[in-house]
This record gives sequence, structure tokens and C-alpha cells, in this order.
Amino acid sequence: MVGENGSAMEIICLRAFTDNYIWLLRHGGHVVAVDPGDPEPVATHLESSGDRLDAILLTHHHPDHVGGVAELRRQHSVPVYGPALEQIPGVTHGLTGGERILLAFPDAELALEVLDVAGHTRGHLAYFANLGAGDYRRNILFCGDTLFSLGCGRLFEGSAEQMYHSLRKLATLPRDTQIYCAHEYTHYNLPFALTVEPASPALLRRAEKLKSLMNAGQATVPMSLADELETNPFLRCHVSAVMASAARHSQGPLASAIDVFAALREWRNNFKASL
Repeated sequence: MVGENGSAMEIICLRAFTDNYIWLLRHGGHVVAVDPGDPEPVATHLESSGDRLDAILLTHHHPDHVGGVAELRRQHSVPVYGPALEQIPGVTHGLTGGERILLAFPDAELALEVLDVAGHTRGHLAYFANLGAGDYRRNILFCGDTLFSLGCGRLFEGSAEQMYHSLRKLATLPRDTQIYCAHEYTHYNLPFALTVEPASPALLRRAEKLKSLMNAGQATVPMSLADELETNPFLRCHVSAVMASAARHSQGPLASAIDVFAALREWRNNFKASL
């Protein structure tokens, strides 16, 4: 999105807790906060920048994603968009997926497509937007705990089938989509992905880049959907090498891609290695 004055939308990363990310959409001195589990990083940004908080977007109900809402709303009377199927105090606009919400900035508007991505929780949402057009086009996705770099969320409330279909939904987005997930989990997920597909040239190339970022203490997020489609085992349940690896670990044949996903998720739940 480019405003009338030529300024572009910024996406600002705020760190919270051990490994959480809070994302700020910023334009013209106004911000929208995504999953502010801790109010302090947002409040600090607002105080130091002079920016104004205009809205809050929530992906799901876990405390590390919503814990800052009450405090922020005490200071800023703003709309809060979040899952209608989950009990989240402070939500003013309950969503179930399929909606299109419009965020108004001083000289521009941003349309967000709301996606139902149940699995991690029963009402989990993701928010997709196209910023700009032509050479300035940027596709972005805020997906909470559904999709991570080289991984996906645990199944706390939903089924393997739900999460599989949610991930397939995300897989159909434009390949150049930049994915803003809510945790820095790559150091856990990379060893697992390499165990599942140890001979993948694409994964081995990406592993070197990711290790370089992590060794330098830099974020591995956002990541591109194209990279995830080529290297994330949970998006590759239909690929023969992933299917074979999951079947070997399960010590038996797996009849469908959903069964492969379920086997991978269970395997990952008990996988201990990290970089």
C-alpha cells in the first residue's frame, strides 16, 4: 500500500517474552498491532515514536497473543478484531473467516482478507493483504501459530484434518507472500525438517542461510511462502520423500496426505533436537 504522499506501509517487529513476535502495521504515524500478548513493547513503541494505535488484530486466544489487549485498550479505545469462536475479552469485532476488513490510515486504506485456519485452536484466524500494486506489490500474511518457518502449530483444539486443510489453504496464496508468524521457532524446526528430508537440495541450501541468520542473532521471520513450499515438511505431505520418511517413522503405510501430516505432527511433538 502506498499513500497519497508516496509513503509506503511499514511492518515493524517487536519482540516479546522468549520468542514471540508482535507485528505493527505502520503508516503515516498510525499503527495496527497484531497479537500483542505483552502490552509493554507496543506501549514503548508508541511513546518513543509518537505513533497512534488505531486497531488490534488477534489470531487466537492464547495468553501470549492476547495478554496485552486489556491494558492497551485502557489507554487507547480502539477496535479489536479476533475469532468469534473463541472467548477473548475485549474483542469488538468477532470474525469467523471469509470476511474482508478495511483498515483506514490517514491517506490510505488497507483491505485484509480473513482466513479460517482452525487446527491450533478451534477459531484460529489468519490475515492476508496485498500492499501496493505493480512493482510495489507485496503480499503479506499474519498467521499466528498456524504456520511457522519449517513448521506448524501444535494441535491443541483442532484435528489433524483441520490443520492439514488450513495449511493447504495457505499454500494456495501467491508464492511471493511474506509470512509473518508469531514465534521464532526455526532453531527447533530446522533439525526436524532435515531429519524428514535430509537429501533435499532446496532444504540444504536454505539451512545454510538460516544458520547464518541465527548465528548472527537475526530473525528468520518473515519467510516467503515459496521457500516454505519447497522445504517445510508440513506443506509437503504429498511429496514422495516426505511420505516415505513419515511411513518409516510410523513403521507402517500411510493411506493419505492427511495421515502423513498426522504422523509428522506426532513425530514433531516428541522430537527433541535443536540447533
